[in-house]
Order: sequence, then C-alpha cells, then structure tokens
Amino acid sequence: MKKGVIWILLACLMVVTLVLASCGSSTTTSTPATNTTSNPTSTSVTTSNITTTSTTAITSTTVISTTVATTSSTGNWWDNNPTPQYGGDLTYRDNANVVNFDPYNPGYLNSAEDLWMEKIHVDNWTINPAVFNFPSNWRPQDFIQGGIAQSWEMTNPHTYVVHLRQNIYYQNISPVNGRQLVASDVVYHYNRVFGVNGNTNLSTFFSWSPFEQLVTSVTAPDKYTVVFNWKTSNVEQISETMQEIGNEQCIECPEAVAQWGNLNNWHSAIGSGPFILQDFVDGSSLTVVKNPSYWGYDERYPQNRLPYINSLKILIIQTDATALAAFRTAKIDIVDNLTNVDATNIQKTNPGMIKSSTPQATGLDVDPRYDVKPYNDIRVREALQLAIDLPTIASTYYGGTTDPTPLTLTSYYLTGWVTPFSQWPASLQAEYTYNPTQAKQLLTAAGYPNGFNTDVVADNSADLVLLQIVQSYFAAVGVKMSISTLDPTTFDGVVQGSHNFDALSYKNGGQLGLTFEPSSQVGELQTGNPNNWCNVSDPKYDAFVTQALAATSVDQVKQILLSENTYVAQQHYMISLLQPNLFNFTQPWVHGYTGQLQSVPMNGGSGACTGFYAARFWVDQNLKTASGK
Repeated sequence: MKKGVIWILLACLMVVTLVLASCGSSTTTSTPATNTTSNPTSTSVTTSNITTTSTTAITSTTVISTTVATTSSTGNWWDNNPTPQYGGDLTYRDNANVVNFDPYNPGYLNSAEDLWMEKIHVDNWTINPAVFNFPSNWRPQDFIQGGIAQSWEMTNPHTYVVHLRQNIYYQNISPVNGRQLVASDVVYHYNRVFGVNGNTNLSTFFSWSPFEQLVTSVTAPDKYTVVFNWKTSNVEQISETMQEIGNEQCIECPEAVAQWGNLNNWHSAIGSGPFILQDFVDGSSLTVVKNPSYWGYDERYPQNRLPYINSLKILIIQTDATALAAFRTAKIDIVDNLTNVDATNIQKTNPGMIKSSTPQATGLDVDPRYDVKPYNDIRVREALQLAIDLPTIASTYYGGTTDPTPLTLTSYYLTGWVTPFSQWPASLQAEYTYNPTQAKQLLTAAGYPNGFNTDVVADNSADLVLLQIVQSYFAAVGVKMSISTLDPTTFDGVVQGSHNFDALSYKNGGQLGLTFEPSSQVGELQTGNPNNWCNVSDPKYDAFVTQALAATSVDQVKQILLSENTYVAQQHYMISLLQPNLFNFTQPWVHGYTGQLQSVPMNGGSGACTGFYAARFWVDQNLKTASGK
C-alpha cells in the first residue's frame, strides 16, 4: 500500500514539475520481388532506423527461393549459441483479452490464431539479430522466407505466383482430420477475405483498403500452385499485401468454416501450425500445446523438428503492476512493451533478466474527432499541439530514451519514406514548438478566448500518467480535459470499431508514427476507412490514395507518401506526442526471443508471427531447475 501511494505522489509531482518547467520558457529496405535472395540487395540497418533503398520496375520472371545467404567462411553466426533443447513450457502475458479466432475478422481485434494457422510468408529465422531484429511491422523483402510457400515469383507486373510446400498437413482434428494443405485451401482463404471469384462478402479487415480490392482473381492451376492476379502493376503494393505479417494472412480450414459458418468460437480452431489450441478461458488465459505432427524444421538446425516447447500459455493480465509481480516470481517467462520506468525497476530488482528494446509499433497521440466542434477547426488542433512541450517530456518523463521530435503519419524509423523533423520548413516546425502564448492566441481567434471544457476516452492499458501530463499542459492554456477509461476490448469496439466518442481518444498506439507497410499507410486516414477512427474526411488527403493506386514503381509510392506526410503534419489531424522505445524482458532460461516485434501476441495487438517464433523458442530446463523455478 505504501509503495502505491508513493508512486501516485511521484507521478503527480512529475506532472506538476513538467508543467512548471515548461511554463518557464516560451527499413526498411524495399526490393521488388524480382530480386533473387541468392544474391540479395545490400541493406543498411542500424538500431536507430531502417534505411531504405529501392528499385523501380519488374523486368523478368525470377523465382525467389526460401533462404537468404547469412553465413560466412567462418560459419554461421549462431554456432556459438547454446544447443536447443526440447521440452518445457512458456508463459506470456497479454494485457488484452483474446477476442478473435477467425482471420476474416477486423485486424484491430486481439488475436492469436497464427499459433495454429500458417501464412505464405514468414520472417527469416537465419538473419542475425545484430543485422536486423524485425523491429517494425514491415519486413524488408530480403529478410522474408517462405512459410507454407516453397518459392514465389512475379511472372509479369500483374501476377504473383506462389508454389506451396508439399509436406504440409492440417492438424488431426475433425472435420479436416489431418489431410494435406493444398492450393485450393489458399484460394479459399483469399477468396473469403478479398471477396473475389464470386465471393461478394469482402472481409471487414480488407473492405476499406483500395489496395487489397485490386486483387482480381486467386486461382489454383494445380495442386501446389496459387496465382494472384492484380489490376495494379505497382510492385510495392503487391509485395506488401502478399508479405504483410497480420493474422488476416492465416490460412484457415475450409471444412471448419463449412461446419460452423465462421471461426468465432475457439472450439473451431484448426490449422496446419505448430500448436493446437487446448483451452481458452475468456478474459483469463489461452493455452496451446505442441502439434506432434507439425511439418516444420528449425532453419538454424535443419535436423531439429519443431516446435521445441511443449506448450505456450498466454495469461491475460491487464495491469502492468500485476504482470511485473508475476514476472519477478517467474510465473511469466516473457513480458514486453514495458515503459522505461518499469524497465529500470526490473533491472534493479531482477538484474539477471534478459533485456531488449524496440520502437513502439505506432506513435502516441491524442486523437480528436475531426468532424465535430471544436476539433473541426485547425486552429484548435494546432493550439493543442503548441500547448505541449515534447522535448521536456522526452528528457524528463522518458529519461532521454526516446526521440523528442513530433510525429507525422509515417514513423521516422522508416527512413526515406518521411521527411525528418529537422528538415521540415521552419514555419511548420514552429507549429510544433512549445508556445503556450501562441496557443492561447489561436484559441481566441477560433472563438475560445477562455478555453473550453472537453473530455478524452482512454484505453486503460495505455500510459495514463503521460495522459495526465498532457491534461496539465492543456489546462495551462485554458482547455480543461476530463479523462474516462475503458478496458482495451471495449475501447477497440467503441473507438476503433464504431468511432463512437464525442471529443478526444487516446490509446497505446495512435494514428501517427506508423511502422507498417508504406502503401497501407497511404490510405490510413482515407474517408471511410474503419481504421480512421478520427473520421478525417479531406479530399486533398484522399487524392494521395488515388495517386498511389496509379503508381507503377516503388519510387513513385515513396514520393507520394513523402508529400502525404508533409500534408498530414500541416493539417494537425492528431495531437502528436512521441514514439517511445519499449522494453522487453525474458527469464534467463528462455532462448530465441530478442525483442522481435510481434513475435508473441503484443499488448492489444494482432499477435502476428506468434506460432512461427514460439515454435523456435526453447527453454533451458537445467538452468530453470537450478534457479529453483
């Protein structure tokens, strides 16, 4: 109890200190699918950004193999790693209830289906984490390998051809009973989610996207080949769509859909993946066990059949304090998405834990309803931006662990796709530089000389201390903001699903600082996009989407997104905060996890790549036993 009171006092003191101090002063590498991975395009990847290179057109038919050269004359980079062991169990914490078991459903729903379903493409497990650690949602094409795909190719600018592995079988569960996964299953999945080949029920995930709607047909000329035909010849859009990591790419079992109508009930969980869903307790836990007939082998140790662990349990724990207590007592093996404060505390109390960090998948921002007063007035939105001292927040609240510059649509981690803040025009930089005097003048000009009262609905798993700091900054210019909270699942339905809020919203990941596929970012704030929960409707913005649809090269998409990012910054659609680094910890007996983004179900996220990575993680049983756990 005393510790809780002390923390509250410290948080409040921090809020006051920030405001008083402020008042005292006025890569992803992109390579078209025609480049073979036997001679990969050189990449430059650092821990601070993802550097971009590009080419412009498809010139010939080229088959892409499923491996990337990652060895040298001295051997493999993993040769000095401990030898993997079989057995043991892993426990992971997710702060949001798992509510989705069907890849047909919206992508914002917290999911775990790729523990038991698989995708065409996955991350390349042979890549050295020191070279690239998959820190963002967008994977460079040189770092992608085949999942259920043996190889893939673009036979012309409109056609993407996938050749399936021939040794993949569904789990031995009724009604599929262990039969082979073949091309018609992949066709069934993409017909279902893309709404093509006579299937008019376009998935709610894909219904908004103009890019996915450019798929004209998905066919199977033989048992192991799938052909995707597109209206567009934009290689960037095609490659991103086919290789993105979201759960909407998971291949379900057609017999299961035929029997139950959909896969919304966890008892219908069937796939070809490394795990079998054994148990789900709504709001409490999800448990999967090893699929004894899984086809996959460890790319680093090709003689080792996967998975290594016997089971993975996801504990749904909403509060960080409870999760950290469980981690300290070894009831949890992996905990991620921690703030720098929590990370510092873990290092003090449990110095033997293994630490890694990643940029948050999206930035933090306060999101106004663009279509309601007073937020339909750009002067009000700009005033709220000017009221916040971002550099002070970065240096004090974040302890200097995050970039202090404001955000636009695309994250600065995708170098080359967005103009750095230091290169913005001076007049635009001034609109994001702390200036409460100018903020008050803008509010007066907008008709609010004494400010106004407003409210914000917040995801209660988000950083509410930071929101209180923002609340104090707003109050200093006369805007009195009350805070109400919702649990993550309810928030997703109310805000992201139905856009049913009347003023401001705030969550773990906002609408700025996006790290996922660039082409998808182009349409993020498009009129009518369900992911556009701020209800932005701007013909000038929508024109960027039209241009992107007509683009025929990577470079054209890049130039469109650069212009769009500048326009988003000029319009102040959202109130930019920062893009913090998040910290991840594992128990010392866990091997394989190095902070890969979405390697396990991320808090409130899609849980993409869960099965792929969890199948390759392993537990040092001797060390765990010696630790008394």
